Order: sequence, then structure tokens, then C-alpha cells
Amino acid sequence: MIVGFIFALIAGSLVSLQNIFNSKVNERAGSWATTTLVLGLGFLASLTMGLIFEGGRLFQLHGMKPWYWMSGVIGVGVVTCIVQGIKRLGPTIAVSIALISQLAFALWWDSMGFMGLDKVPFTFKHLLGVLVIVAGIVVFKFGGGKESQEKSRMIQNGLKHFGRN
Repeated sequence: MIVGFIFALIAGSLVSLQNIFNSKVNERAGSWATTTLVLGLGFLASLTMGLIFEGGRLFQLHGMKPWYWMSGVIGVGVVTCIVQGIKRLGPTIAVSIALISQLAFALWWDSMGFMGLDKVPFTFKHLLGVLVIVAGIVVFKFGGGKESQEKSRMIQNGLKHFGRN
């Protein structure tokens, strides 16, 4: 359980870092070029690592249902949407909303036993957990006073100006 927790923490930090990189690439290259670059380099990296660690077993898919292969196509939507969300909302809010959506849908799919998942009973505690996270994001976004929001805008404008020189 501890190892799973550590892997989940690492994944969260890597996704956050990747989102920042993606948004920076998107500023110069556009959404489709960013998506192509991100997923293309990801393909090359995973192919290389797969061949190193698994060799010829890499492509032994043993009765996998073909529609599960659509995960890569879904990845195009993930990268494109998060890059556009960050562009319009900023990284913290965009990633927060994406995480809420991910958690809510995971809860729904677990509760329904979607695609062969073990069915997990939906409880009020599950719903309350999602709502607490939503409330936290609302407080984070709108909880600062006008002075705090003005300072934040000044810092963001200064960083944008600094990045152009």
C-alpha cells in the first residue's frame, strides 16, 4: 500500500510538471503540434523502455479486447483539453478541475462496475469527499481578498513581461 501511495504521489507531481511543460510548448507551437510532440515523444520513450525491460514480450497482448487500445486516442483528448484549459484558466485551476472530474468519473465508474471493474458501493462519504475537494478549489480560487488578487495579477503580468525579454 505504501508503494502504491508513493507511486501515486510521483504520478501527480509528474502530471503537474508535464502540464506546465505542455502549456509552454503550446505558447510557441499550438495545440496540435503540442499534442503531437508530447504523445510522439511519449511513444518513443515508452517503446524504448519497453524494449529494454520487456524485450520481445512487449507486444504479447494475450487476449486483450481491441477497444482497450483506444486509450492512446483518449490521450489525444487529454493532452489537448488540459493544454487549452491551462491556457484559459491557469495551471492550478485547470488541473484542479481536471482532478475533480477525474475523481467524480472514477467514483461513478467504480460504482457502476464499468468495463469489468469491481463494483464499489456508492456512499454518501464518497460524495462528501468529492464535494469537499470542490469546496477547497472554490476557496482557493475565490478566497483571497481583492488585495491578494491584485498582487497575484501584478506578479503574473510581471512574469509574462519577464518571459518575453
